[in-house]
Amino acid sequence: MAGHSKWANIKHRKARQDKAKGKMWSKCSRAIMAAVRQGGPDPSANLTLRYAIDEARYANMPKDTINRAIEKASGAAEGNAYEEITYEGYGPGGVAFVVDSLTDNKTRTVGDVRTAFNKGGGSMGQSGSVSYMFKSRGQILIDASKTTEDQLMEIAIDAGAEDVELPEGEGDGFTVFTEPTEFITVKDAIEKAGIEIAQAELTKIPDTNVEVRGDDARKVLNLVDVLEDNEDVQKVYTNADIPDEELAALQG
Repeated sequence: MAGHSKWANIKHRKARQDKAKGKMWSKCSRAIMAAVRQGGPDPSANLTLRYAIDEARYANMPKDTINRAIEKASGAAEGNAYEEITYEGYGPGGVAFVVDSLTDNKTRTVGDVRTAFNKGGGSMGQSGSVSYMFKSRGQILIDASKTTEDQLMEIAIDAGAEDVELPEGEGDGFTVFTEPTEFITVKDAIEKAGIEIAQAELTKIPDTNVEVRGDDARKVLNLVDVLEDNEDVQKVYTNADIPDEELAALQG
């Protein structure tokens, strides 16, 4: 979720995910197992698996649980065949939504996603209706207390980062952006320098944002919550720009 402060929106999302940790870990396990079945159990040779493992780590998923998911997928001669499908649409206030799913039942998932949009004050669109507004990027978040601007700039840019955004306010941190192809290289360089990463993921960044306030902001967050509650949905992206004070009021 984009906003005046990426960190404020990310903290909101992570706080909600922490309350539903079991469901979050289930999504991570599904992504890991699907990656193993598609490309094998070795993350050094299967980049999709490495992404899935890293995201599980940042979700505080125990190493033993990650390993069990890999072993289960490696040893299963048969299992659910998951398919990656992206859905698009508009939410309240004209906010664009992109919904990434990993499903073994397309009919079920598309029905659930369409219902969520309809009940949430939005409408599901055709493929390509809003995805052109987003660009795939690597995004690495680092707490401001873990490094300095000069140190991070030198390491990240030298490793191939596209941009480093500085903290915007109290409680914010650094945000490093990369091209998808440079994501692992930059992340590894930061970690090798001993800098702790708060979160790192391949994400979709909107070209422009739509500011929403009041009831529209509440409805947008509710729609995000309903979509993320669906076990088939892996990630939800929007171009909603919710001002910090609005987000704080909604959280309160």
